[in-house]
Amino acid sequence: MVQDPHRSSPAAAAGRLVALDRMRGFVVGLVVLHHAVLAYCTFGHIDRVHYPLSTAPIVDVRRWIGFDLAVLLNDGFFMPLLFGLSGLFVRDGLVRKGAGAYLRARFGRLLVPFVVAELTLVPLAYYPSFLQAGGAPGFAAFWLATVTTGPWPSGPPWFIGVLLLFDAAAALMLVLAPRGWPAPPGETPRPGRGFVGLLAVTSLVFLPLLLAVGPSRWFAVGPLAIQGSRVGLYAAYFAAGAWLGRGGRPMVAGFGRALARRCGLWVALAVAAGMAFVAAHRLGAALHMPARSALALVGAAQAVFCAAACFALPALFLRAAEGRRPAWDSLAANSFAIYLLHYPVVTWTQFGLLGWKAGAVAKGLATFAVALGASWAGAALLRRWPVVGRWL
Repeated sequence: MVQDPHRSSPAAAAGRLVALDRMRGFVVGLVVLHHAVLAYCTFGHIDRVHYPLSTAPIVDVRRWIGFDLAVLLNDGFFMPLLFGLSGLFVRDGLVRKGAGAYLRARFGRLLVPFVVAELTLVPLAYYPSFLQAGGAPGFAAFWLATVTTGPWPSGPPWFIGVLLLFDAAAALMLVLAPRGWPAPPGETPRPGRGFVGLLAVTSLVFLPLLLAVGPSRWFAVGPLAIQGSRVGLYAAYFAAGAWLGRGGRPMVAGFGRALARRCGLWVALAVAAGMAFVAAHRLGAALHMPARSALALVGAAQAVFCAAACFALPALFLRAAEGRRPAWDSLAANSFAIYLLHYPVVTWTQFGLLGWKAGAVAKGLATFAVALGASWAGAALLRRWPVVGRWL
């Protein structure tokens, strides 16, 4: 059972849905890849006045349009999928522990890593960006300015902070409406109906915000931040995970079996939706559409692709992830720590490769290999240290 999307080995607890744990590790690998290649996208630019507004912490002169495609597709689905996975066993934890104990456990599990990461890993990750934008060398002065006057970029830990807020909202719902969390009847939800429902809800909560605030605006309170247009999208996927998980492991497993039986159909739908999403990005400019119309077209295509990918990827892993897979299991077990640790490795590697004359593909793949390998090794070592391992 996936009690926590960031915790322990898939083989560590009896009855766990191992395939979903392995899929989570794979998605975290996509996060590392996403950040590793951002420096080499063709749309990259440096903001030398406000370095956090650069398209990436490090921007290289070497570019490859293929990385644009990878970043676009990754960004289209992987964070909603992580929120959906995070919601799967929220009801189980709330009903079993009660709202107070559940929330105390989540604060311990998520708040401590968030605070530590924002005070240490995030400033370390953005210091080379500050230097590339023309800032004066001196990490101590940079760190002090970051945590006092700002700007204080959130970096990847934003996900952990927002997830904690969603957990708190779920606990509040249990307190206010304890009868609103009944165990469902024994029938298994049908993936087709689930897809249509998810698409309808996410379109309603995503498209209006996208048109109202645009795709690039972030709302932040100190280091806690979220992309404005996606507040509803992330909340909807978290709620969808909680809705599916309201029946516990049997319902999740039954839904997974139904997904896996139509694996080819879901993969074909995701591929077609991904192609439409990419085409929508280009169509607006090609047809000289008004900005809001082009944004609505892209947003609608993204909503379809996101839902399709979030059905196709679990179907693939549930269909194929059988038997012992030590590497997959290690990646899954260390995925939370990898998520936290990888960003400084990415930015410092990209910064160190600025003078390398190789092409963008070589630089991007080298950064990915170094970042994944170093953060994976670091995660495995830290998790062996009892004082730190309890949080990772």
